[in-house]
This record gives sequence, structure tokens and C-alpha cells, in this order.
Amino acid sequence: MIEEFSPADFLLRQQGGELWQLLDVREPWEINIASISGTIRIPMALLPERICELDARTATAVLCHSGVRSLRAAAYLADRGFGHVANINGGIDLWSQTVDPTIARY
Repeated sequence: MIEEFSPADFLLRQQGGELWQLLDVREPWEINIASISGTIRIPMALLPERICELDARTATAVLCHSGVRSLRAAAYLADRGFGHVANINGGIDLWSQTVDPTIARY
């Protein structure tokens, strides 16, 4: 099952002590416009060949621009044995609106 939560809820969970790896599946040009430090950056198309860069035992939250690609990527990870996978609804666009307005919108 894939959990879904907002960017603000993700940060609250992290601040509450939950350990998450944050996977950004957007394209490099998108990350050049707007990014979050500490993310693992793997474009969705490269996820099959770079999945080994992720720890399947650590909870994984997936982020994209709006939440559509990240939901597909989260399902892909869950199908490959990742135990705790979540989608960040609204993606970096909602993140910039509700969590960090210094992040550019595009």
C-alpha cells in the first residue's frame, strides 16, 4: 500500500523523528529550477537502472512536480519490495506554496 500525504505532513513526520529517504523523480531541468536539499535525485525514466541507489529497508517518500509521476514511481518501488513507500501529494509545487516559498514555482 502506498501512503499519501502533503509536504507539510511529510515535514511534521520527519521532525517527529521518522526516518525517510526523499526521492525526487523529476527531470534535471526541473531540479535546476526548484529543488529541496537532501533529496535523492533519480529521474523517473532512470529509476529501473538506478534503483540500487535506494535503501529498500528505509521508508521512501517520492516527490515530483505535482504528485502524478511520484505516485507511479512509488507504485514501482512498492512492486519491487520496498516496504514503506509514500507519495507526496501536490509535489514540489505544493511544497513551495505551503512549506518553503523560497522554492521557485514553474
